[in-house]
Order: sequence, then structure tokens, then C-alpha cells
Amino acid sequence: MNTCTLYQKPISKTGKVSKAYPLIAIAFACMVNICAFGQTHKASAKTFCNPINLPYNFQGDGVTRREAADPSIVLYKNRYWLFASKQKGYWFSADLVNWKFVKPEGLPLDVYAPSVSVVNDKLCFFSGNNNGAYTTDDPVIGKWTNINRYAPGCTDPYLFQDGDGKAYLYNGCSDNAPLQVTQMDTKTFLPVANPIKLMGSNTAMHGWEVPGDENQDNGNGSISAKPWIEGAYMNKIKGKYYLQYSAPGTQYKTYGDGVYVSDKPTGPFVYASYSPFSFKPTGFITGAGHSSTFMDMQGEYWHIATATISVRHMFERRLVLFPTFVTRDGQLVTNTYLGDYPQFASGRLNHSLLKKSPQWMLLSYNKKAIASSVLNSAGKQNFDSGNAFDENIRTWWSARSGNQGEWLQVDMGKMCTVNAIQINFADQDAKASAFSVGDGYKYYLEASPDGKTWSIIINHKNKGKDAPHDYIELYKPVKARYIRITNVHCPAKGLFSISGLRVFGIAPGKLPPHVKQFIAIRNTADRRCAYLTWDASPGADFYIIRYGIAPDKLYSNYQVYKSTVLNINSLNTDTDYYFTIDAVNASGITFSKVVLKNL
Repeated sequence: MNTCTLYQKPISKTGKVSKAYPLIAIAFACMVNICAFGQTHKASAKTFCNPINLPYNFQGDGVTRREAADPSIVLYKNRYWLFASKQKGYWFSADLVNWKFVKPEGLPLDVYAPSVSVVNDKLCFFSGNNNGAYTTDDPVIGKWTNINRYAPGCTDPYLFQDGDGKAYLYNGCSDNAPLQVTQMDTKTFLPVANPIKLMGSNTAMHGWEVPGDENQDNGNGSISAKPWIEGAYMNKIKGKYYLQYSAPGTQYKTYGDGVYVSDKPTGPFVYASYSPFSFKPTGFITGAGHSSTFMDMQGEYWHIATATISVRHMFERRLVLFPTFVTRDGQLVTNTYLGDYPQFASGRLNHSLLKKSPQWMLLSYNKKAIASSVLNSAGKQNFDSGNAFDENIRTWWSARSGNQGEWLQVDMGKMCTVNAIQINFADQDAKASAFSVGDGYKYYLEASPDGKTWSIIINHKNKGKDAPHDYIELYKPVKARYIRITNVHCPAKGLFSISGLRVFGIAPGKLPPHVKQFIAIRNTADRRCAYLTWDASPGADFYIIRYGIAPDKLYSNYQVYKSTVLNINSLNTDTDYYFTIDAVNASGITFSKVVLKNL
């Protein structure tokens, strides 16, 4: 492997933060000083945690699993309207936290990748595949009008109306055909011009488009599978047209969104070298592709995306939401730094500091766990209690039954301040045919200082809800060392099983020291790849590699657990990159002093 020239550049006088780690994501990673923020947040603050807490629909097409994907959100009449694949309806919200469900009349719901947009002051639902176009001006009631039954057959459509009133349909979902755009009549929703081909894959230059959980090829410069280019979406921002698209495939951890930019809605479009602008290949839940980018009531952008589980079926997927912004020079940025930790959903974001979080760390990672029972392993899969605390949604603990009284307990090792808890149920052995409307998880959660004296802090014994990723922000923080969850009832005749019992708050203790001897080597024979290694930071739970196209634009990231080595295969060949590394534990984050450049 050939290497390239490296240099080191100080980016902080201290490189260290208080125990109440400040912003969860760093918009300007190379600030002169890293600022610290307090440990508390306003009582009126609302937080959420990815994956979004929704009653994901059971699918019964041969393999029982929950699924929602290919999301589309639009702000209409002071509410946010959320549509996703293969659901029985859609949701609306006033705050992006609390969602209400609508089961509509007249919509083809059993479809993949429906899109919703505002056209002529009405909501327009467009699903492609010759299902027609539908509109409504009262989506709360849920009555829709079919405008035509002959809309062009297409996949992954998105209908965009420009400021001059003209509308354009972007679509495409293929491993060999490009995305395209067609001008549409805004009354009939039929084409008024021939389709224009736009762009396809370029795996030789765009490493992140290479299929695989690590964008790995077969070692000789070619790839074993073609990427799927799909999920077109359009935003017009300050006179520029941002054509967003997804690759390499919905089942991969590296599923993300790239972007091309143009001065016209029909192109020609130029690839943005900072792509992918939405990328989350690591962490508890991974993937950030096939998305929509929308503006909230405060004028800030958000990105609603598809994340992957893909264990029972490649389409076992969830929805994730990230704050998004555009830099002064036009770079589109989706903030996925610790993107599955709690974050604020309301209030104007300050992108100079990206104060998107309440500064709660994960207290339960890799901690000692015990359980009432453990299901016998099936083949290579095991269901040990530690799986609920390994920060991997693709593994889970399962009890031997779904009976009342099954429990799971974690020892956080010290007394901590607990602010929020996310319970990710795994639905082991659930049966879609056994799920009934109104069914849900019933449980209670207790806290203890010593493992002997317990107090209930969350009581869902009697009134359960269908919330496979139940997230609860505690009204008042709790001091505890032990957390225990006890089953009362599991829906769909499933076993009591959890992929992540994630406890968030503040742990006493020291921050990990700065990472030393950090090395980043670009593979000059294959510039899509880089090799990174570093000395361990004593006391660090894991590390976060931040990287980007400039020292002050380190917007992409990888989280690295139980290793001090990372191979990155997602780079663009014609782009120079800068790298830095943060050390993380339950007490906070220590940000690096050093940025390395790869030529």
C-alpha cells in the first residue's frame, strides 16, 4: 500500500470539555476553544431518540418483521406529515416528538416509497407504479381525491414544485438505470415533457456507493454487486437545486445519501465532493439513506431517513431523524454525530455550535447484565443478556418466554444520574397474524442504588402501547446504579426480548485522555480507502473518527468499539480529506487537538 503525506495541526487550546459533554455533534470541529454547557436542560425541552418512537407495522409476507422505510415529511398547515413504506396510514405532529396516526380513505397504502409534497396549496400523494396521484386539503380527516389513475409507472417518485409553479417528478430505483426527471402538469399530474436522464452510480470514484456494510469490494478493484441508485429528492436552497439520492442498498449499514447540485431543476447536475452528506455506518442503529429533507416551523432543516436492521429480512427497517443545515458556501450537512443519542426536536438550533443535545451520555454500554432466563441459541445466533447492552440493534437478548415476570437487569457500575431510557424490543418469535389493534408492550422499569432496594420509575403495567422503540424522558432525573425491566405482556405472542436497553444521563468520573499517536494513511492505489490507527485512550468506551473535506468541515464520522484500527472505504477519489478522533466514555467526550490531512 502506498501512503501519502500527513501533517498535524492544533485545533484547540484545550481539546477537552466538562463532564457534561457539550454539543453531541460539532458543526465546526476546529473551533479555537471547545465550549462547555451545563448538565441541565429547560423543563419545557422535548427530546427524542433514534430510531423514532413509532408503532412500526408488522409485515406478514412470509417473514414476520416490523418495517417502515423511505420516509417523506412535509410541513403543511402548521403540522408535520410523515409517510413511509408499507404502513396502514400516516402520522402527523406539531413538534416532531408526539405523533398521531391517520388511517385515510382512498389511498393505495400497500406500496413502497410513497412521497408527499405540497402542490398548489394541497398535499399531493404520489406512489408511482401506475397507482395515480391523490390530493387533499384536510389530511387530518384523511379523505383523498384521486386526480388520475394513469400517472406514469415509476419507482421512488418525488414531485417537486418550483417557485414559478412548474412541477417536476424525480424518480428511479435501479442497479443499472439512471435517475430521471419529468416535467408534470400540476392539474392532471401527467407528463408534459419527455423524461430527462440525470445520473447513475460511479463506484470507481465514489467509495460509499460500493455495496456492503463496509463498502468493501472484492479486492481487485471491481465489486461483487452493483449498487442500487434510488430515493431521489429535491430541495431548492438559495437558488440552487440539490438533487439527493441513495446508495448502495437499503440493507447495508453504509446506506446513505449523496447529492448533485445544479442551477436548474432539470440539470445539468454536478456531484458534490462532500457526498455522502447523510451517512451513519456505525452506532446502535445504522443507515441514513432514502430520505427527505424538510424545513421546520423555525426555518431549520431536518433529514428523515431509513435505517437498517435487516436480520430477519433485508427490508427490516426503521426511521431516523437528524438536524440538517447548509453552510455559507452551500454544503449540505446532516448531523449524525452520536445520532442515536437523545436530542432536542424543538426550538431553533444554533448551528455555529450545534447544540442539538441535552448532553446525556450512554450509561449502560457493555455493562454487566443478568436476566430471568435466556433463550437457547439457534445456530450461530445467541440471545445472551449482554446483547441488550452491546450497542448493536442486530443482536438481542431474549427470555425463554413472553410470560409476566421475565426480567432484564444492568449494573452501571456506579451511581449515575439517569435522565432518559430507550427500550428497543426485539419481537423474538412474534407472529404478525397474532397482532391485534390496541395491543402493545406492558412492563415496568425499576431503579436501585444497591441491587436490593427498588423503586418503579416507569410504570406501563396496565396500559401498554405498541412502541418497539419506546423512549421515555424522565420528568425528574433519578440517581441509580442498577436498572431493571420486568415484563407484563408482549404483543403478537412474542417472547420478551430486547436489542437495546439504553440508559442515558451523566456518570461521575474523569473524561478519557486525549488520543495519542493518531495516524491516517490514504491508499494511493485505491483512493476510496484510508487506514487509521491510534493508541488506546485509558478509560475510553469507544472512539469517534470525524472527517471531511476541510479542517473546519469534519462532518462525517465512524464510531469504533473495542478496536484502535479503522479501515474507511467510503471516500471519493478526487477529494482530499482531513481526520480527527474523539475519545468517549459515560462521563463525556474528549475532543482531539490534532487534525490529519490526506492528500
